[in-house]
Amino acid sequence: MLMLYQRLGCCPKLEDVAEMVVNFVPAGDGAARRHAAAVPGGEDREEPPGLVQQRVGVVYAQAEARRIAEASIRKEAAEKNRPADLINIALEKVVAAGLELPAFSTVDAMASTVGKGVDASICTGIHDRMGAVERAGLLRLLEERDSDGTTQYNRLKKSAQSPTGRTSSG
Repeated sequence: MLMLYQRLGCCPKLEDVAEMVVNFVPAGDGAARRHAAAVPGGEDREEPPGLVQQRVGVVYAQAEARRIAEASIRKEAAEKNRPADLINIALEKVVAAGLELPAFSTVDAMASTVGKGVDASICTGIHDRMGAVERAGLLRLLEERDSDGTTQYNRLKKSAQSPTGRTSSG
């Protein structure tokens, strides 16, 4: 379990650990799984083994870990919008708090949900600061088409040419 914690940042339930991994541990004939089954609450424990937590100096407090992760994602989402960046920040904050990491899927879903909410809030703020004339101008970018059928918005997205007007090959 200590080796798994060091690799995963959390202690999985023993029944979730692949047989190949359990058998890799010294006395690799499945003794670890049999030992866990013999310990009261062994494989059915809701919490990871306390000895591993003591050894690595972490606390199993998933509600607090999720709260810290969500707060850090919410704080950073206005400046960063890549989910990987938000997830990394959240994990760093949870580790710094001395807590066992929540499941990756939990933090991934949290980054997606919170990120979308923050993005919607930013868009609403921009929309609310615009007047009717500016909103109509933005809509025209999508509606008016050039002779080739592309919108004015497509033209705005094109990269600028070099200052000299020459191509990079000449």
